[in-house]
Amino acid sequence: MKNAIVKEKRSVKQKREKLVLFGVIEHYIRTGKAVGSNTLKEAGFKTLSSATIRNYFATLEKEGFLLQQHISGGRIPTEKAYRYYANEVFEKESVKEPIAKLKPLAAWDSKEITALLQFSAETVSDITGLATFISAPRFDHDFIVDLKIVPLDLSRAVCLIITEFGSVKAEIIKIDFKLTNFIIKRVEEYFQWRLKGFEKPEHLTAEEESFAESVYNEMVVRFVVGHTTFLSEDLIRVGFSKLLSLSDFQEAKEVAPSLALFENTQAMRLLLRECFRRNKPQVWIGEDLKSYSEIKPECAVMAVPYHINRQPIGAIGVLGPIRMPYKSLFGLLEQASSLVGGALTKAIYKFKITYRQPDRSLSQIIQEEKKLLSDYKPMLLEDKSINKNV
Repeated sequence: MKNAIVKEKRSVKQKREKLVLFGVIEHYIRTGKAVGSNTLKEAGFKTLSSATIRNYFATLEKEGFLLQQHISGGRIPTEKAYRYYANEVFEKESVKEPIAKLKPLAAWDSKEITALLQFSAETVSDITGLATFISAPRFDHDFIVDLKIVPLDLSRAVCLIITEFGSVKAEIIKIDFKLTNFIIKRVEEYFQWRLKGFEKPEHLTAEEESFAESVYNEMVVRFVVGHTTFLSEDLIRVGFSKLLSLSDFQEAKEVAPSLALFENTQAMRLLLRECFRRNKPQVWIGEDLKSYSEIKPECAVMAVPYHINRQPIGAIGVLGPIRMPYKSLFGLLEQASSLVGGALTKAIYKFKITYRQPDRSLSQIIQEEKKLLSDYKPMLLEDKSINKNV
């Protein structure tokens, strides 16, 4: 009987400790300011005295969940605390109300599935103000629908390959003569003749026709080879510049490692791959990301898998400061992943599209990725404050 009473008291105390910890975390996420006992008491813990709250603070500090930066200051959460909080959110929280900006995904009825993924990433980034990235398998039966030429200088131009699925790829090509707007228009008319069977443009000079034919053949070969040779998941990344407006990313020493991680496509693929292979939400906070970057990033990554026919085939993730709203982010990502998966499932049935994962064994992938990660050198930025107006 006595043991049962002791266990019950211990359980009550642990529950209160957890509530106090989560109270500190949520207050700090909202304000960015260290939390004192009086502040927490006024923020929803009025049944506890300030002295009792301070005792909980001391216990949580010993357990590695809270940190007191100054002797007379309040407490802030540690990475361990955020990790505990985020995992608890994954288990219990879910957004019930539809998010208005995601509604177009539910009504998506187009073959442009690459455009769907791009729109999804950009929408999540716009809603959250965070860097967003999505991995995807290779969707087959895609075709070139248009080619566009954009001159760079006297010797180079960019050829944009636009596909039926809404993908846009840029390829650098060499040019031997000046491309005027008039010449570009006639060359692009040649592309339309080859791609769609329009009338062959008249009055092309021999030089222009030779150039147009050469570029067309080269772009078709590059597209076919690139589409057929599939060694890593396709990756879409957007929104890193949005992080520069956040108070947690005002110093170059904070931005540089996070930017290096975001620019490392192999690291991004590894994170998302771990998420969809485990088939459950994942979070990496600070120290967790050290193995993916040469310098420990002062940031966090959260990812949720999406499914086709209930099979995990990719993931959508966000990268932001460690002090980010995990609860609302998880709900948003969960809803976005559900809508993306639903739209893709509908598209592959309606338009008879197949998809495939990379053509390598897991052991090959792991070995090559480890080498790529070990060889990767992060970008270094000058160590000074970033101007908000830049």
